[in-house]
Parts: sequence; C-alpha cells; structure tokens
Amino acid sequence: MKNILWVCLMAASLSCHADDVSAGRAKADVACALCHGPNGVATLPNAPNLAGQQAFYVSEQLKNYRSGKRQNEVMGLIAKPLTDAEITQLAAWYSAIKVSVELP
Repeated sequence: MKNILWVCLMAASLSCHADDVSAGRAKADVACALCHGPNGVATLPNAPNLAGQQAFYVSEQLKNYRSGKRQNEVMGLIAKPLTDAEITQLAAWYSAIKVSVELP
C-alpha cells in the first residue's frame, strides 16, 4: 500500500513539474526572452544566460529582485509583479533546459 501511495505522489509531482515547465516557458517568452533569449541564452552582453541554472538559484534571485534585496533597475521592474507560482514556473523552465559544455 505504501508503494502505491509513493508511486501516485511521484506521478503527481512529475505532472506538476511538467506543468510548471510549460507555464514557465510561456511566461519567459513574454517577460524574459528579450534579454535572456528565447532558450535562456542571453541576447544582450550584460544579461546572464539562464539556461541550465539550478531552479533554487533562479527562484531565489527573482525573489531577491522582487523584494529589492538585490538591485537592478530592469530586473526590479520585471520581478516586482511576479507571484511565487510564476517564479517557481520560471525556475522550472530554465532549470529544465539542458546545457552541454565543450572544452577547448
């Protein structure tokens, strides 16, 4: 019985994560892509790449911009109206992007 409950919880968790990734991508297309690129690879020289970043890092930084703890004129304006759910979704999207490294 415990195993069935555990499997159900895991399936629900994966489904929620997939929903977060999809919603995060949609939000990123509107709010983030101009500077951070449509796939999280920055299009501006002073904007960081977000593709492949850890979800916790993206989430914490967006919350810091939103609260004013971390200062940046543009990011403060972008993050201010974000809800916790939207931040979670954006973090899920950027962390789901797979990045490969090629050594020289």
